[in-house]
Amino acid sequence: MKSRFVWNLVLVVILNLLIKPFYILGIDAEVINRVGDSVYGNYFALINFSFLLNIILDLGITNYNVKNIAQHRQLLDKHFSGIITLRVVLILMYLVATFLIAFFIGYDSTQLKILLVLAFNQSLVAFILYIRSNLAGLHLFVEDSVVSILDRFLLIIICSLLLWGGLFEQPFQIEWFVYSQTVAYFITLLFSFMLVFRKTSNFQFKWNKTFAIVILKNSLPYALLIFLMTVYYRIDSVMLERMINDDSVQAGIYAKAYRFFEASNMLAYLFAALLLPIFSRMLKLGECVHEMVNFSFKTLMAFALVISVFCCFFSYEIMDFRYSTYIMEASSIFTILMICFICVSSTYIYGTLLTANGNLFYLNLVAACGVVLNIVLNIVLIPHYYAFGSALASLITQFLTGIAQILLCIYIFKFRFFNTMLRVSLFFLGLLIFTYCLKLIETNLYYKLFIYLSFSLLWIFVTRLMKISDFNMLIKNRFKIK
Repeated sequence: MKSRFVWNLVLVVILNLLIKPFYILGIDAEVINRVGDSVYGNYFALINFSFLLNIILDLGITNYNVKNIAQHRQLLDKHFSGIITLRVVLILMYLVATFLIAFFIGYDSTQLKILLVLAFNQSLVAFILYIRSNLAGLHLFVEDSVVSILDRFLLIIICSLLLWGGLFEQPFQIEWFVYSQTVAYFITLLFSFMLVFRKTSNFQFKWNKTFAIVILKNSLPYALLIFLMTVYYRIDSVMLERMINDDSVQAGIYAKAYRFFEASNMLAYLFAALLLPIFSRMLKLGECVHEMVNFSFKTLMAFALVISVFCCFFSYEIMDFRYSTYIMEASSIFTILMICFICVSSTYIYGTLLTANGNLFYLNLVAACGVVLNIVLNIVLIPHYYAFGSALASLITQFLTGIAQILLCIYIFKFRFFNTMLRVSLFFLGLLIFTYCLKLIETNLYYKLFIYLSFSLLWIFVTRLMKISDFNMLIKNRFKIK
């Protein structure tokens, strides 16, 4: 299982590194530069608002389905047919609820039009994620990896034509960006549906009330967890746009830093996507998960620390590389968010393990405390520190919820954590000292990055955060993975 995890992780990371960094740095950053901080800040607040009611779209079905299909593959035919019809009903409920709440909190007609399309896009994404949950549950990680980058690949092609193809004389409009997402998501949905459809022997599109009630009852704990985590992940920009009357400029500055943070987070999320079905299968079979958890935690933390330390020390240079306004403000926010990324990364291991083990009560309790804390901190910090205050609120929230999840895993699974944390701390300290010295050297940022990555790779093995023997074992077993 360890071999399978690593080889599929390598595949999905390579695919995502080929596509998503170009999307973030090339397409998304260019859109910000073309439309301006105010327009993009408004869009960023709206898209995060569309995330807040995502719970209606999913109701925890995706995570429940990954765990369920991974443990009971014979249920694919029945569940795939029944859940798809249920999701159509949930989409209609979500669209109505999103529009009504947005209308009552005071969004104008232009914002409502954009929000309605963004909400429809979220509906397509939710459908794609559900279909991907079947691929993950069946351990079809190659197919799942392709689907995970297909929408961004299509969006790169479409937006490249709109941005640089000279198709229109008028300046680039944010609405074009939104409609491009719709086309990309729809094509991805059709492709992913056909992949799962081939694995079924009896697909029927019909409404089954009894089945829908059973699924919703089983998935509600997952739904609550997703809702709570979505709130404290996404509410920052919404509160910025609503609390500060500056034509969404602060939300736009926050978006610049957040997009780079999100690029890193996309790669870290791949661990959770792979580990949930793997942990679920191992726990179902009564296998010990200690080695798998320890290996995945050290691997992800090595990645997170390497990325975060460099980004924190060179935050201004990174922001200046792609943006032209509010560089200093965005770089300070970016520094905080990349520290936050370290905390988020730990939740992708330990939160995923708790989810696979069915410890939803504890996870929901931690997430509920995170929501209350995040909202209170935003209310206190935003009026004084603006977007920087939102970043601080996220850091404090993610740090405390991450620590809580680690302590829960130690309590439930009786993990021995000291040796692992000692190696991680030593690795972190070495990176800090080396990067501080590297920053003092007057040379090109690209050379510094190359030197830094070379040292980081060597330091991983010196601190024995990873061992050569791990890779020897993986290479020997590469043909045995089924």
